[in-house]
Amino acid sequence: MLDERQLLIALRKRDPDAFTQLFDSYSDKIYRLALGLLGNETEAEGVVQDAFIRLLERLDQFEGRSKLATWLYRVAYNLCMDRLRQRRPTLALADEADEDETLPTPVVFYDWRNAPERWMDADELTKEMDRAIASLPAKLKAVFILREIEGVSTQETAQILAISVSAAKVRLHRARLTLRERLAAYVIECV
Repeated sequence: MLDERQLLIALRKRDPDAFTQLFDSYSDKIYRLALGLLGNETEAEGVVQDAFIRLLERLDQFEGRSKLATWLYRVAYNLCMDRLRQRRPTLALADEADEDETLPTPVVFYDWRNAPERWMDADELTKEMDRAIASLPAKLKAVFILREIEGVSTQETAQILAISVSAAKVRLHRARLTLRERLAAYVIECV
């Protein structure tokens, strides 16, 4: 297994084993990000292919100011946003809210400490969580997927999305609040 520097050198020499290592390490992660943002398996597979092709085509432009993985996520994220813009040209207008807008105020309250354990393992709750994540606005969904599902650091998430670290934190907080609200309404309905 090559470290990052060795991997980059090998990729620039067009070593097929290096590409295989990179693909094996990140293809599933890129797919989950794309599927989460696009909600379409075929499009997500296309993003994975396009991201790795673009990486190979533009490898000489990579300056090494970030991790190779961060750059690859950024390429995949941009490809997803391009597909979303093509799908819904008005998405950018609806999704351009200021970072200073007030946080959502909870309407439905549920004390999660008292939640029956059966909810923590229930397939229905998992499906509801997936639906809630899918319904998030793209900018919140991207941060949530990168931070909470993929485990990418806040700093790298900010780099991938080309936003400040504080904006990444605010978006993650908003995503969590929104999800908590939606799931609280669902759990109260079912109890």
